[in-house]
Amino acid sequence: MVIDGLPGGGAEKVVLTLAEGFISQGHRVSLFSLRKVCEYPIPAGVDYQTVIDKSSRPWRKLTETHRRAHLLDEAVRQSEALHGKFDLVLSNLHKTDRIVRYARALDASKTWYCLHGVFSASYLARKSGFSLWLKRLKIRDTYRGKQLIGVSQYVIDDVIQNIGVKPSKAQVIFNPFDFELISRLAAEPCPLAGSNFVLHVGRFHETKRHDRLLAAYAQSGITAPLVLLGQGSEKITERLRQQAIDLGIAERVRFEGFHKNPYPWIRHARLLVVSSDSEGFGNVLVEALSCGTPIVSTRCPGAPSTIMSGDLARGLADLNADSLAQKMHEVYAAPPDLQHLDLSIYSLKVICQQYLQLAEVEEPLFSGTEHVSG
Repeated sequence: MVIDGLPGGGAEKVVLTLAEGFISQGHRVSLFSLRKVCEYPIPAGVDYQTVIDKSSRPWRKLTETHRRAHLLDEAVRQSEALHGKFDLVLSNLHKTDRIVRYARALDASKTWYCLHGVFSASYLARKSGFSLWLKRLKIRDTYRGKQLIGVSQYVIDDVIQNIGVKPSKAQVIFNPFDFELISRLAAEPCPLAGSNFVLHVGRFHETKRHDRLLAAYAQSGITAPLVLLGQGSEKITERLRQQAIDLGIAERVRFEGFHKNPYPWIRHARLLVVSSDSEGFGNVLVEALSCGTPIVSTRCPGAPSTIMSGDLARGLADLNADSLAQKMHEVYAAPPDLQHLDLSIYSLKVICQQYLQLAEVEEPLFSGTEHVSG
C-alpha cells in the first residue's frame, strides 16, 4: 500500500484497517508512506517503510513528482529483492497517485488507484477559469487509462463524468470496518458518559463545513453540548472559536482535539452529525451506527445517501444550516431504532476479499517468498 503520510484522516485509517485485515487472512503487506507523519499505530506484522524526499535544492518543486517516484522505485525494488514480487498494489490519495503514476518499478497491471473523495467537490469546488481548467487536466492526466477503485459509486461517476477521466477499469469497494475492534475500543471510558451531547468527528477542513455545523447547532434548539473531535490549522480553529462566540454558543461548544480512539465518544453521544459539502464515503456514519448512535448528515455528494437508507434517510439534510438544524432537532428528539441494522456489507472480511479478488488469487498471496502489497 502506498500513501502520502498517515495523519489523522479517514483514508489513512482505511489503509491501516485493510492492512490489518490482509495480515489476519495470511497475507504479507508492505506499507510505503511518502512522509514521516503518522498519527495512528501501525498494525503488527506490516512492513512499514517511510520514503522521504530530502531534497533542498532551489528547483525541488519543479522536479518533485519524478524525484519522489524514483525514491519509491528504489524502495520497491529493495523490498521485492527481499520478499518477491508484489501481487497487488494499492495507491491512496491524489498526491500519492501523482507520484505512483511515474513509478517504473510498480507493475501497472497490478496497480489500482483508490479514490477516497469526490474530486469535483473537494478539488475543484473553489477553482474557476484557467485554474479550474488546469486542475481538471492534471487530474484527468493522472488517472487516464488507470485501474480505479472508488469508495462509492458517486466517486467513480464523478471522476468520469465531471473530470473526464477514461479509466481502463473501475470498481466500487466500500470502506472496511473491524466491528469487533470498534466494539472493544468503544467500551473504553468517555469523559461525558452518562450525559447528553452532540458529536462531530473530523479534521478542521473547509469541506467538512464546521461553520455550517455551528450555525445549525445554534438554530437547532439543542441545549446539550456540541463536542468537536478533530484538529486543523490554527487559523481555521480560531475562526471556528470566534464563530461560536458570535453565535452565543461558545460555552456549549467543546473543542476536544484529535483522539486516536474516538469510539467511546461516538458510543456515548446522543447524536452524531456530518455537515460536509462532500464525503467520498463517510466512515464515521457507519462507525456511529455500529455503536448504536443515531446520525444526521447533509445529503452531500458521496456515500451518505447510500449508507442512510430506509428509516435512516429521515436524518438526511439539505446543504444548508436551516435544514441541518431541523434534522438535528428531529432525530435528537426521536431517534430511529438501530437494533436490527445489518452492517455486514462493510465488514473487514468482506471488503478484504473484494480487494484480494483484484489479484485473482484465492489462496494467501505468499508462501515463503511471494509478496502482496496493497
